[in-house]
Amino acid sequence: MFKKNLFKGFLMMAIASLLLSACSSGDKGSKGTEKGEDGKDKVQLTLWLTPQWEGVLDASEEGANHDSFFKHAAERFSEEYDEYDVDVKVEVVASDQRDELLNVNLNGGTPPDIFYESVFAMGEYAHRGALVPLDDAIDEDAKSDIGEAYWDNVTFGDEVYFYPFSHMPGTLSYNADMFKAAGLEEYIGDEDGIQTWTLDEYNTILETLKTDLPKDEYTNAFPMSLYALNDQGDTWNLAYLRMFGNEFFDEDGNIILDDANGAKAAEWLKHIYDEGLTNPGAESVSSNDTIAMFQNQQLAINFTNSVLFNNMKADMESGQVPEFDARLANIPSESGDPLTFTYVTGSAVFDSGDETKIKVAKDFVKFYSSDEELVKSSKNGVPVRSSVAEQYADENPLFAAFDENAEYVFSFTGNVPGYSQLRQVLYPELQALYTGEKTPEEVVKSYQEKGNVIIQESKEDSVIFNK
Repeated sequence: MFKKNLFKGFLMMAIASLLLSACSSGDKGSKGTEKGEDGKDKVQLTLWLTPQWEGVLDASEEGANHDSFFKHAAERFSEEYDEYDVDVKVEVVASDQRDELLNVNLNGGTPPDIFYESVFAMGEYAHRGALVPLDDAIDEDAKSDIGEAYWDNVTFGDEVYFYPFSHMPGTLSYNADMFKAAGLEEYIGDEDGIQTWTLDEYNTILETLKTDLPKDEYTNAFPMSLYALNDQGDTWNLAYLRMFGNEFFDEDGNIILDDANGAKAAEWLKHIYDEGLTNPGAESVSSNDTIAMFQNQQLAINFTNSVLFNNMKADMESGQVPEFDARLANIPSESGDPLTFTYVTGSAVFDSGDETKIKVAKDFVKFYSSDEELVKSSKNGVPVRSSVAEQYADENPLFAAFDENAEYVFSFTGNVPGYSQLRQVLYPELQALYTGEKTPEEVVKSYQEKGNVIIQESKEDSVIFNK
C-alpha cells in the first residue's frame, strides 16, 4: 500500500510539473519574464512624485491632477517603446512623507524605479548609493539645449544622477513704487527682466531708501530683509556670503568660507543690519515673516523665487494682498557679476537591482525629459531647456530672462553630503553675528569648522566620495 501511494504521489508531481512547464513556455519569456499580448516581455515600473503641477500641459484641462502628465507620458511610452511591454504605476506622495516612505521601501528592497522631485530634496540618496547614474541616457542634444549650470546642479562627483526638467530660480524682488518714491528711478529695471546692480549701486539704493523713502506714505518700512530664525530661506544667506568672491566649497567639497572674502561678506551683513538698512531683530525673524512684510510694503527688497513671485502676483490680482509694482533683481556682488541660484527639478532612477527595470526606467526618463511635445510641460515651472523658454517667451516673458540669467547660477549645496545638517549650523552663526555675540571673523571660522566636521563624517558614508 505504501509503495502504491508513493508511486501515485510521484506521478501527480510529475504531471503538475509538466503542466507548469507548458504554461510557462506559453506565457513567459526565455528568462522567465511574463509575455504581453504583443509577444514582448512585460516590465512594470513605479514612478513616484511629490505634487508639482496639475494637468498634462495646463491645470485648466478637464480632470487635471498632479499625476496627469506622467500618466500621459507613460501611455505614450507604452505605445511607442519597441523593446518591452511596459506598464508604469504612477503615485503621488506628500512632500512631508517622501523620506519616510523612501526609507521604508529602501530598507525593504522595494524602492520606486523613478522619483520626480527637486534635486535639493533628493541629493542625499545619490550619496547613499540608492540611485544610478544617468549619463548613458543623456545625448548631445540635451546637453546643448540645457545650460551648463543646470548640469552642475545634478552632477555628483563625475556623474549625472538627475535628468533636469524644470527649475525654480531664486532672486531678489523689489518694490518699484517704493524706489520711485525714494527717487531711485534710474535703478529700476525692465518689468519682464531681471535687474543687475553693482554692489556700490546696491549700497546706494539701501542708503537712499532709508533716508528718502516718504515716512508718511510707507510707515515702519525698511530697505531690505534679513532673517535668521531658522534654516528656511538659507539659500539667500549663502548667496550673501559669496558676495565678495568667496567660492564657499573647494574642489573636494570642503567649506572654505574662512578667508578675507568670507569675513568681508559677514561684515557687510553686520554693517547693513547695524545701520538700520534692514528690518530689526533679524535673529528672531523668519523668512516667512519677511514675505508678509514685503507684501505689506514694509520692505522694499526681499528674497523670492519664481513660485513665490508668481503666487504673489496672483494674490495681487485676486485682491488678497495690496497691489504694487514688484520686479526682479539679481543678488549683487563686489565683482559686478551677479549671483543667482536655482532649485532644479527632475528625475532620478533608483537602483532596484534589476538590470532590465533600470534600463527601461532610464529609457522612460529620457523619453519624457526630451520628447518635443512632453518637454513643453516644463512651462509649469521654469523650463531648463532654452528651446522651451524661447517657445513660451510670449506667454511668460520672464522665461527668456531666466534663461539668459543661467550663466550666473551657482550650486548652493555644492552637492556635498550632509547638506541638510549644514543648514542647522548656519542660522545660529548668523544669529550670533546680528546679536554681536561673535565677530564676522569668528562667525565664518566657526561655521567652517562645524560644517566641515559634518561634511567629513558624511563623506565616510558617501559612495560618491568612496568609489
